[in-house]
Amino acid sequence: MDVVVSDLDGTLLDHHTYSFQAALPALRLLREKKVPLVLSSSKTRSEMEHWRTLIGSSDPFIAENGGCVYVPEGYFPFAVPAAQTRGGYHLLELGTGYAELVESLQAASARSGCRVRGFHQMDAEEISTLCGLAPEIARLARQREFDEPFVVLDPEREQALVDAIEGAGKRCTRGGRFLHIVGDNDKAAALERLIGLYRRLDPEVRTIGLGDGLNDIPFLKMANVAYLIHTPWIDRMQRAVPPGRATANPGPAGWCEAILELYAGGAPAP
Repeated sequence: MDVVVSDLDGTLLDHHTYSFQAALPALRLLREKKVPLVLSSSKTRSEMEHWRTLIGSSDPFIAENGGCVYVPEGYFPFAVPAAQTRGGYHLLELGTGYAELVESLQAASARSGCRVRGFHQMDAEEISTLCGLAPEIARLARQREFDEPFVVLDPEREQALVDAIEGAGKRCTRGGRFLHIVGDNDKAAALERLIGLYRRLDPEVRTIGLGDGLNDIPFLKMANVAYLIHTPWIDRMQRAVPPGRATANPGPAGWCEAILELYAGGAPAP
């Protein structure tokens, strides 16, 4: 049994337009082969639900950089151990609470002398402008529970900020547009919990990971097959994930290239 695990922004979704049109042939192929598609992203649960509906996925997903695994009720033919049941999902919460993250970010900013602007300080209009999102999607992006994205206003003090965050027992990860402060969030740990459930269906489950960001490296390293979607820092990703296969194309075109190479014996014609 195969399980495809994919990042969204810059991977299945175009970094600028958020379109996944170029990936449609590969998405159809996965549906035909009944291969589960697990989406894993820094996006919130509300955002993930929006994109799952558009993409046509009903499989589990991982939100906010591994902060929580959401398994639809009844998805597995057995109880999900250690899960809370809420809102139609079995929840496996790994992350640190949002209020604590915001407090830690503010404290690290003060200690380092590096000014920041986090999502908690932005309204939907500002997030919409920064991300190129429709206002209604920007409102979903503000509904955060386990991860706080932010921009650095004093770039020369960024490393001091990162050191202060890590000194307080939190972590700083880099996504496509923002830095993120997280606690116990871990895409790899979240994926391991979820794959453990799939292994109860098939002990020989194979994971195929696709991602384009530095914060995707942990889960790409644990995948049986890793595709590195083309990005400006592809060389750095290849050094971090030596077995990873780099795609020629970025975004959903690269995503389609990878899936068709794996399952159909070749990438689409340019």
